[in-house]
Amino acid sequence: MDTQFLETFVCVVEQGSMAEAARRLGITAAAVGQRMRALETEIGVPLVARAGRRVSPTSAGAALVEPARRILGEVANLQIAAQPDQPAGRLTLGCISTALTGMMPTTLLGLRQSAPRLELVLAPGASPDLFDRVRTRELDAAIVVQPPFVMPKSMQWQTIRREPLVLLAHRELAARSIADLLSTQPFLRYNRASWGGRLVDIYLRRTGIVPRDLVELDALEAIAVMVDQGLGVGIVPDWPKPWPNCPNIVALPLEEITAKRNVGLVWRRGTPRQRLVQALLEAVTAR
Repeated sequence: MDTQFLETFVCVVEQGSMAEAARRLGITAAAVGQRMRALETEIGVPLVARAGRRVSPTSAGAALVEPARRILGEVANLQIAAQPDQPAGRLTLGCISTALTGMMPTTLLGLRQSAPRLELVLAPGASPDLFDRVRTRELDAAIVVQPPFVMPKSMQWQTIRREPLVLLAHRELAARSIADLLSTQPFLRYNRASWGGRLVDIYLRRTGIVPRDLVELDALEAIAVMVDQGLGVGIVPDWPKPWPNCPNIVALPLEEITAKRNVGLVWRRGTPRQRLVQALLEAVTAR
């Protein structure tokens, strides 16, 4: 059995789409279909059912997803074990959007020098989803906002960056006070359901300011663009560059509090890819 067939099967189930699985794997949709048919022939039963463009596992397919993941994990570990002197193998890494653009380019440059045999597979997403995917072993590690709860004993955390909160305002409003801007201008709210957005809500509650919400969203780049266009003001963490090209915004520090959005790496304790995680951690902290 070709392990690529198992990889394709797992990807199809996770994505729920042949076309999306093809995009993730970097092959054609026809190749995905061929691999699935070959695997189903070898197993002897249908593993997925198609309904239009959507694909879902059959009862037999659902029973094979976790064993297939374990097999793929063990196969990947063979490469790691065979390279005792150098980090080698595949590491699946979740990454929030601001870290993807602000941290990963220089991190990848560092890894190219320090661990050229490390293959990094990046999965963008929001912190709660990425954290859960690490917990359930779908991802090896993730760069996320620090959770607002005590870290489970099965998980390990290392802070990479502390980002103070700032108020984004149009440059024509830069001379006005923070309290005045938040009380009079439309507010572009960092979504309270996100872990970073909760810090903004805590700040507003502590200061007693009740802003006039215009919109609530979990997209820091979009908030910056909206402020640049004069739609209002917003409180965001001072995430790493590059930022959107917004010549009309200024970032005003919130001196009243010391709260920061902590961004770091989370992974499972005892992971067989610990050496790969350590190589990644050294590269991302050496930026």
